[in-house]
Amino acid sequence: MIEDRKRERLRFRSWHRGTREMDLLLGRFADTHIHAMTPDQLTQYEAILELGDPDLYTWIAGREPVPAEHDGEVLRLLCTHSLSGKA
Repeated sequence: MIEDRKRERLRFRSWHRGTREMDLLLGRFADTHIHAMTPDQLTQYEAILELGDPDLYTWIAGREPVPAEHDGEVLRLLCTHSLSGKA
C-alpha cells in the first residue's frame, strides 16, 4: 500500500536527520505516532521533515513560538510529545 511505504520512508527520514538530538526527537515521535496518522497528517509531517533542524529544535524546546505558517496539528503533537518526556 502506498501509505505504508510513505510511513516507512518518513520514519526512516525521522531517524536520519543529521543531528543526533533531532534523530532521537523525531525518530521516537515517528515510532510512536506515524502508524496512526491520517493521509493529511502524513503530508503535514512530511512538510515538517523539510524544515531545518535549528528551527525545529527551537520550536520544540519552546524557545520561540512556532510561526503561523508552520503551526499545525502534527507540529503541536510533536511539541507535546517531546515535552512529555517521551522523546
